Amino acid sequence: MKVPADAARRFLVARQLLAPARSLNGGPDAVLEVFRRLGSVQFDPLAVAGRNHDLVLHARVADYDPAWCDLLYERREIFEAYNKGLSLVPTSEFAWFRGNLSRSAPKTLEENPDVAAHVLERIRAEGPLSSLDFERLRGSTTDWFGAATNVVRAVLEAYAVTGVLGLACRDGNRRYYDLLERLLPAKALARKLPREEQIRHKLLSRYRAHGLLGVGGAGDVFGGIGPAKPDERWPGYPGRNALRNELVERGDLVSVEVEGVRGKRFVVSEDVELLAGPPNPPTSVAFVPPFDPIVWDRGLLGSLFDFHYVWELFIPPARRRWGWYVLPIVFRDRFVGRIEPRIDRDEALVQVLGLWWEDGFAPRRADGFVDAMRDALRAYLGFAGADRLAWAPHLGTDKRLFLTQP
Repeated sequence: MKVPADAARRFLVARQLLAPARSLNGGPDAVLEVFRRLGSVQFDPLAVAGRNHDLVLHARVADYDPAWCDLLYERREIFEAYNKGLSLVPTSEFAWFRGNLSRSAPKTLEENPDVAAHVLERIRAEGPLSSLDFERLRGSTTDWFGAATNVVRAVLEAYAVTGVLGLACRDGNRRYYDLLERLLPAKALARKLPREEQIRHKLLSRYRAHGLLGVGGAGDVFGGIGPAKPDERWPGYPGRNALRNELVERGDLVSVEVEGVRGKRFVVSEDVELLAGPPNPPTSVAFVPPFDPIVWDRGLLGSLFDFHYVWELFIPPARRRWGWYVLPIVFRDRFVGRIEPRIDRDEALVQVLGLWWEDGFAPRRADGFVDAMRDALRAYLGFAGADRLAWAPHLGTDKRLFLTQP
C-alpha cells in the first residue's frame, strides 16, 4: 500500500483511540477494550502527573478512574509481563508472554544460587513478599543511578522474567511477588507454546500497539525480542527479520509506504481497511504520556507529524528545553504542544508548570481548540482527583484563555 501523509496521520490517531479522545464508555469494560485493541500497555511507576498506564487509559476512556485498572489486576484479568519494558497484558495472552529471550535474568539466578533458593523457599512458605522483607545484600553490579544492586531485588525480578514468580500486588512502588501458580488460573498456566511462536506473537503485538511501525526503531521499540538477525548468543533464534517476513507471508502484517517517511512500514491486516479510508478526526484534545504507544517511534513523530519529542527526565535541568515530565498535546490529528502538569494530592490540585506550543500553532486561531483544551483540562482534573488548577506565574495568558472548573 502507498499512503498519503495526511491519511497516515488520520489513521494513527483513529487507530490509537485518540480521535476523539476519552471516547470509550463502560468503566472497567472500556479499559479491557483498550487492552484488546493495543495488546499491552507499558507500566512505569512515576506518578508525578499520573502513572504511565493510567495516563494511556485516561486519554482513551471516558471518566477514567485508576481504580478500574487496579480492579482488573485484582481479578487477574490483566497481569504484569515483559513486553516493551514492564507492561500490563490481558491474562488471556499469558501463554505468549511467558517466553523471554533475556540472558541476564538466568545469569542472575545462576550467579546467586543460595540467595535464589532462600528467596523461593520463603515465598513458597509465607506467600507474597517484597525485597524489603529480606535482609539487603549488595551485589557487584550497579543500577541506573550508580548504586550497588540489591541482590534480593535482582533475584526477585529475575524470577519474574523467567516465569517462576509474578507480581501479586503493589503498595505504592513496592512490589510483592508470589508463585505464579498462585496468581493465575490453572488453564492459563497449562497452555504452553514454542518459544519462537511466543516471540513472533510479541513482535506482532508491537505492530498492533503502535499501528505503523517500521523495521527498526529507536530506543527499545523492539526490546526483549532479540536481535534482527541470527546471533550465536541466541542459539536457534532466527531473528526478528525472519519472523517479520513470516508474519507478512501469513498475511498478519501488510507492508506500507507512507509519503514523506523513509523506509517500509507495516500494519496489522485487520487495520488495512481503516488505513485505506481513515475518518476525519473530530475536535478533541488528549494529553499522552512518555511511553504511550503513539510516541514510541520518535523518528516517525518527526517525519510524519513534524513533532520532535524528547523525554527530558535524565537531562540535567539546566539543559532542558521543556521540562521533567512533559505530556505531548494531541489535537485532532496533530501534535500541537506540550504540557507539564503536577498532581498535588494533598492539596487536591493540579499545578501547570509549563505549556509550550509548536511553531506556527496559535491556540486562539485553531477552530475548536480552546473549548477542546478546556474539556481536556476538566477531564484531567477529574482523573487527578483535584478540584482546581494552579498555573505557574508566567502562564497568565494561558490561564485566562483556558480558565476552567471541574
